[in-house]
Amino acid sequence: MNTSDSNNTASTLGNLSADQAPVQTPAVNSTPASSTPSAAPAQATGVAVVADIVFSEMNLSDSLKSRLAAAGFTKPTPVQAKAIPPALEGSDILATASTGTGKTLSFLIPMIQRMDANSVPSTKGKRNPIRSLILLPTRELAMQVLESYHKLVPGAKNDAVLVCGGLSENTQLDQLDRGPRLVVATPGRLEDFLRRRSVNLSQVEMFVLDEVDRMLDMGFLPAIRRIVGAIPKTRQTMCYSATLDANIREIVRDYVQNPVRIEIGTTSKPSDRVQLRVVTVMQDQKLGLLDQMLRQETGTFLVFSRTKHGADRISKKLEKLGHDADVIHGDRSQSQRTAALKGFANGKHRVLVATDVAARGIDVSDIAHVVNYDLPNGSDDFVHRIGRTGRAGAKGVATTFVMPQEKSDARKLERELKIKFEWFEADKNLEKEERNKPLDVNNANDLMQLETRSWKGNEPVTPMTTPTNNYGGAKTGFRGRSGGGGGFSGGRNSGGRGPSGGGRSNSSRPGASRSGPARRGQ
Repeated sequence: MNTSDSNNTASTLGNLSADQAPVQTPAVNSTPASSTPSAAPAQATGVAVVADIVFSEMNLSDSLKSRLAAAGFTKPTPVQAKAIPPALEGSDILATASTGTGKTLSFLIPMIQRMDANSVPSTKGKRNPIRSLILLPTRELAMQVLESYHKLVPGAKNDAVLVCGGLSENTQLDQLDRGPRLVVATPGRLEDFLRRRSVNLSQVEMFVLDEVDRMLDMGFLPAIRRIVGAIPKTRQTMCYSATLDANIREIVRDYVQNPVRIEIGTTSKPSDRVQLRVVTVMQDQKLGLLDQMLRQETGTFLVFSRTKHGADRISKKLEKLGHDADVIHGDRSQSQRTAALKGFANGKHRVLVATDVAARGIDVSDIAHVVNYDLPNGSDDFVHRIGRTGRAGAKGVATTFVMPQEKSDARKLERELKIKFEWFEADKNLEKEERNKPLDVNNANDLMQLETRSWKGNEPVTPMTTPTNNYGGAKTGFRGRSGGGGGFSGGRNSGGRGPSGGGRSNSSRPGASRSGPARRGQ
């Protein structure tokens, strides 16, 4: 999105009225002036690069230089220019950088250089140990890193493996058996494989922790500690975090030794490339306001909802209004999430509705608008949401919907982040959304909707079928209230389920009839 797009956006709020004179967001320097090489104009991709440094002059192998050139990488971004040289020398790295600054290549390039120098890809006759490990908070981020690796190491299909939840466990175990040099993983699934001794990390030479702050927010600290305990202490470690408060610094220092400290930009506040707007609007007019913005403004929209149910509802209602929309949240399958991201990235869907946790995996360039349909829970979530637009040197617009009773919360964000919003007020005549509309029992359509509505997702209910395995009696397909009758034995008050659960327990102690694996939930 260019500057003119941003200016047009500011003037196309339709019937919004200014509540306060627009105030420009204070500029944020990308790096300290004393330590950063001069930046060149952005390349065609919009990524800010360093003028006097090129990849061809770095201490890289000729093969890697040619692969970088073939992939279109000629000049490094600031974080790449600062991180790659010390990483090539074997130093640990501790970096804070905002999203969209080119972090991925800053650790992939030294990692590939090291693996190429010390090992070769596995073959059927010789399987090599895992040499490098990258941990990330979400599946989508892990998949994107793996995709970047394959761009620089084409033709080595089995050389890198994705280990994460939501995908086939057996497939991942089979791929690990083929001897990959690189594992890109989320902490939960990798820790599970470690507990089962299905993966050996004892020869890892290079370890990357990306988006450390978000992994800690998601409760992955115990898993990370177990994983770190399984890899050699002599490894090289590179840590990246959008923020680095005292708590994170205390945790991270256990994983790095005399790290080179790198800071790119101010990561605790939104980028100065993003125009920040607040619109006061009633809850039942938010959908109408979003519909108005979609019709009056150009570009793609990433809409944040506080809840999964809310994200589903917004997406479905936007589709009914004629907009191409999809949704991504934690309850969707991996294939659904991947399809939604792909459709949003390639332009099939103009709108993507997301929750905060799921959005960690959204790495889509040229998102024109971010809309906070619901006010975020805190300043960290606000910065993360806004960071999806205005990336890699591009311009962006972020609009936050605020109900009248939430104005004080929005003012608090301004104070905490030291920013100024452009305040607007929504048109009072916007169409109101009908929610929780009473059913008309005399309306056949309403009765049909009630009949086909399921408890989740508003999908048709699957008809009950007779189970193939019937325990204890007649093939009725129903759960018995007490033992011996038919169907599934072991109802609410029964002593157990399956063949061993016929009838009530003779013991007054709950679950007394359960024993062995059944009691342990196996």
